[in-house]
Amino acid sequence: MLRQTSSEFEGYGLSRNEVISRIHAGKTNAITDQNDKTAKDIVKENVVTYFNIIFAVLAVLLIIAGSFKSLTFLPVIIINTVIGIVQQLRSKKVLDKLSVLSKSSYEVIRDGKRVKVPVDRLVLDDYVILREGQQIPADAVVEDGKIFANESLLTGESDEIEKLPGSELKSGSFVISGTCVAVLTAVGNNSYAAQLTAKAKAVKEKQSELIKNIELIIKVAGIIIIPIGVTLFYQTVFVNHHSFSQGVVSAVGAVIGMIPEGLYLLVTIALALSSMKLARQKVLLHDMKSIEALAIADVLCVDKTGTITSDSMEVVDVFAPYGTGEAELSQNKDIIVKYINTVSDNNITMQALRSFFGDSKVSFANANVMPFSSKYKYSQIETPEGTYRLGAPDVLLRGRVLDLNDPLIDEYSNKGLRVIALVKLNSSGCEPLAFVAIKNGIRKNAEKVFAFFEEQGVEIKVISGDNPSTVSRIAGLVGIKNYDKYIDTSKLQTKEDFDDAVLEYTVFGRVKPEQKKELVLALKRKKLKVAMTGDGVNDILAMKEADCSIAMGTGSDAARQAAQIVLLDSDFSKMKSIVAQGRQIVNNITRSATLFLYKNMFSAFLAIFSIATFFTYPLTPSQVSLVSLFNIGVPAFLLSLETNTRKQKQNFLRRTVLTALPASLTSFFSIAALVVFGQVFNISIKDVGIASTYLLAIVGFLILQHVSKPPNTYKTIVFIGCILGFIIFALIPNLRDLFMLTEFSNRGIMLCIVFAFAEITVMRYMTFLFFRLLKVDR
Repeated sequence: MLRQTSSEFEGYGLSRNEVISRIHAGKTNAITDQNDKTAKDIVKENVVTYFNIIFAVLAVLLIIAGSFKSLTFLPVIIINTVIGIVQQLRSKKVLDKLSVLSKSSYEVIRDGKRVKVPVDRLVLDDYVILREGQQIPADAVVEDGKIFANESLLTGESDEIEKLPGSELKSGSFVISGTCVAVLTAVGNNSYAAQLTAKAKAVKEKQSELIKNIELIIKVAGIIIIPIGVTLFYQTVFVNHHSFSQGVVSAVGAVIGMIPEGLYLLVTIALALSSMKLARQKVLLHDMKSIEALAIADVLCVDKTGTITSDSMEVVDVFAPYGTGEAELSQNKDIIVKYINTVSDNNITMQALRSFFGDSKVSFANANVMPFSSKYKYSQIETPEGTYRLGAPDVLLRGRVLDLNDPLIDEYSNKGLRVIALVKLNSSGCEPLAFVAIKNGIRKNAEKVFAFFEEQGVEIKVISGDNPSTVSRIAGLVGIKNYDKYIDTSKLQTKEDFDDAVLEYTVFGRVKPEQKKELVLALKRKKLKVAMTGDGVNDILAMKEADCSIAMGTGSDAARQAAQIVLLDSDFSKMKSIVAQGRQIVNNITRSATLFLYKNMFSAFLAIFSIATFFTYPLTPSQVSLVSLFNIGVPAFLLSLETNTRKQKQNFLRRTVLTALPASLTSFFSIAALVVFGQVFNISIKDVGIASTYLLAIVGFLILQHVSKPPNTYKTIVFIGCILGFIIFALIPNLRDLFMLTEFSNRGIMLCIVFAFAEITVMRYMTFLFFRLLKVDR
C-alpha cells in the first residue's frame, strides 16, 4: 500500500462524513493543555493573589481607622496588577499565533487520497502515514509497512523496537527509521501519552533555580507577615496603650514593608516580555525556565549535522575502493541506484544520493529491508543477489580491508567531507563496492555564534555520529576551540571513561544515541550546566537530560516536540539573542530582588525589634510607600530596560541575600538606635518617623548605587533622577503632607543629619565585611 499512487488509495481511509461525525463526537486528537491559560485565567491569577488579598484587608483596616493618607500604597498595587495583566495578554497573543505555525502536520489517507492534517485535527480510526523522525501522534496499530520505534520517552528504555503489521504504537514514542501506515486507536486525552502526562501532574514539575528561590522568598514573607502584624497591633494598642488608629497604622506600616509586592510580578512580566520578543524572532519557548538555563549554561553540546552544518547535503564524488577498477565501479554505481530506490529512508543523506543519481526507479525485487539505524550506523538490504549495507566505512569494514582503504577515506575526511560505503557481505566480512563523498555546507554565521559563546565563557562540545576526524575538521572551520581534541566514542565503555573524556576532548565522533545521553550526564556529574542542540531523533535522549534543549525548525517532529526551545527558521545565529534575553532576565531579577529584599529584611528586623522592646513601630504605610517608589519600583523598572548580558557566577539566593543584608542591617541598626534615642530624650514619634524615612531612603540609594555597577550614563541618569524625585516629593507641600513628612522639627532635622553620617560609615564597613570576608560576588 505504501508504494501506491494517490489514485490507488481508493477504499482506504475515512470518508469526509466519517471524519465530521468523529469531530462532532469529540473523537479528535486535541489534547487539553492545563498550562494553556485563557485571558480569564491571566486576569484572575494577577488579581486574586495572596498578597493582593492582604493588601485589600490592610486597606479596609486603614479606612476603618480613618487613616486615608496611609492608603498611598494602593495605586501602586493597582498599577502593578494592570501592567502584569496587559503584558501577559500581549505575550499570549503573540505566542498563540506562533504555536499555530509550529504545529506538526501528518499525512493521512481520507477518501482514498493523501492529505496533510494538523496533529490536533486527526480523528479516531484515521489512516496515518508515519515516517522517520516523526513522533507518533496518538495510539495506533500498524496496518502496513515496517518501522523501528523508540519508546524511551515513555519507558526510559532506548531500544529500537521493530513494529510490523499488527504491532501497537504508543503515542509519545517516535519513528527511528522506516515508513508505515497506522490506524489510530486512541486519540486526544484517551491516548497513552496523555494519560501518562495526566498522572505525572501529581508530581510537581521541577522549577528553575531562579523561580524556586523567588517563591521561597515570597513564601517566607507570606508566613511571617500575619503573626508579626497581629502581634505589633496588639502591643501598640493593648500594651503601649495607643489608639486603635495608631495600632493599625503601625502594624500596616510594618506589614507593607515586609511584602515583596512587585517581585513575582516582575519575574512574570520579564519572562512574558522575553518570550514575546523571541517569538517575534521566530523562536518558540516550550518551557519558560529554559531561557534561564541557557543563560547560565557552562557547556553547549552541538550536533554537527543540522547545527554546525546546514540541513542539506550534496554528493561531490563517488570513488572506487582499493583494488577496484573503473568498470567495476560503474557497475557498483548501478547497485547504489537500486539500493536507494529500495530503502524507505528519507533522511538528508538519502536525499543527496537520490538527487545525485537521478530519477531512475530501478530497485531490488523481493528485498528484505532494514532501514538506517543511528545505533548501528548503516542500513541493510537482503536480496537474492546478496546482502548489501550502506553506512559508515569504519563500522562496516574491518582489519586489512579497512587498513587498505583508510588512506583513500582520510583524503576526503580531512577536507571535512563525509564518506559512506556500499558493501556486500561475504564469508570473510564485508567487501567494499563503492565510496561516496558527501559535502555538508556550513551554516551561515556559525563561526560568529561559536565565537560569541567562547567570549561568554561557554565551552563547546561537538557530538556527532560521523567520523571523528571529519567532525573535527568541520569544527575547526567554524573556529571551535580545541577542535583537534577528538575521540571515537565507540571506545568509551564505562561511566568513568565518559567522565574522563568530557574533560579531555572537544569533538566526539561515532556517537550512538544512548552515548549522547551518557556524555550529557557525564558533564552534569561534573556540576556543569548543560545546553544541547539537535535536530534528529538520535538527539532526543540527550536533549531530555540536558538542562536546556534547542531544536531546529527543520529538524524532525520528535526533536521539535522534545526540545524546550525551537528555532523555527533554523537560524542558529538566534542563539545569541536567546542567551542575551536569558541573561538580561537573570541579571535584572537579581538586581530587583536585591532592592526588594533590602526593604523586606529591614522591615522584618525592625518589626521584631519593636515587638521585643515594646517600642512603637516608627514608620507609616505612606512613608514606606514613598521609599519603595524611589528606592525599588521606579529604578527596578528603568534598569530592567538596560541590556545586561553578564553571566552570573553565584547562586541567586546567596547573591541577593548577602548583597541586601549589609544595607538591611545598617538601616535596622541606625533606625533602632534612633528609636531608642528618641525614647530616652523624649523625641516625638512623628519626628522619629520622618527621620526614619530619610535614613531608610539614604541607605536605599546607597544599595541602588551598588547594584547599578558598573556605572554608565543611563544608570547615572536613573540614579540621580530617583534621588531628585524623592527630594521633590519631600519638598512639595501637598505631597509632603500626603506622605506624612510635614512638621519636621529642627531638633529632628539635626538628629537625622547626625544619624545619616553615622549610617553611611556603618554601611561602608558592613559592605566590606560581607563582600571581602564572605567573598560575595559583586
